[in-house]
Amino acid sequence: MDNQSLNADILILEGLKFTPKSSIAAFIFLLLMYIFIMVANIGLVVLIFMERSLHQPMYLLFCNMSVNEVFGATIVVPHILRDLFVSDSERYIHYIVCVVQAFCVNLYGGVCHTILMTMTFDRYMAICNPLRYTIIMTNWMVVKLSVAAWAVVFVMVSILLSLTIRLSRCRRFIDNAHCDNASLFKLSCEDVVINQAFGLSYSVLLLGSSIGSVTLTYIKIATVCLRSKTKTINSKALQTCATHFTLYIILMFSAFIIIILHRFPHLSDHRKMVSTVGEVALPALNAVIYGLQIKEIRQKIVALFQRKGHLQ
Repeated sequence: MDNQSLNADILILEGLKFTPKSSIAAFIFLLLMYIFIMVANIGLVVLIFMERSLHQPMYLLFCNMSVNEVFGATIVVPHILRDLFVSDSERYIHYIVCVVQAFCVNLYGGVCHTILMTMTFDRYMAICNPLRYTIIMTNWMVVKLSVAAWAVVFVMVSILLSLTIRLSRCRRFIDNAHCDNASLFKLSCEDVVINQAFGLSYSVLLLGSSIGSVTLTYIKIATVCLRSKTKTINSKALQTCATHFTLYIILMFSAFIIIILHRFPHLSDHRKMVSTVGEVALPALNAVIYGLQIKEIRQKIVALFQRKGHLQ
């Protein structure tokens, strides 16, 4: 490979900084977390589709979240596992592969928010308009909400990455454990004001819509619960909304930390660590919180294990 093609097509990832001993511990931790993410999230999707009693809009929309978590973890974690035992000078990644990874990472992050917004709408209809819920939240509506959650982010991220790949590159060093849009446009020596402006606008639009819809919805739900004297409605609202809101707070907290740390180059090691932990912690928490907190899913999981115990 000549120097020209090397400089043009091959990038160097900084990766995570571990000592040889701590690299083994990090590898084992990340591998176990990745296996848990795959088994737990895929298992929940299979359980929901196999059990007819779980064929409800809330659970079917939740399948989107599990699929997205598996998608996000698979894009990043195996690559990091490989790089843990590779020297700094050998952490190469082809530019095209880096672009694809950046696209998928940004798609994963955006879809997390849009899926939670669709689930918020579902909870709003179930609690605030229970008589119209079955009429509005049909299977076709679930399909439309699911497609919209992915399609809107897909289009926005496509524009985001298109603005980045048009830039020429004068650097080869990716100051991150994996590729993302911000790391890619930092490779250019050209004016990146357009990239920064669109990226900021996209983030403000996505986070603003997310925060606005969730805040207004939960205010409305809280109002309905305070006015209602029916304990069943209040109990159901508390159970499902608490689960949804917990995931949302964790997601927002993680997103804001990463965005803030991107503004401080001297904290790049902290940003990489937070980003990596987020890639494994959020998908794992998603499966645990929904799998154990929601009564219907918890009962099905317990029944499944009891059935296997009797067979043995």
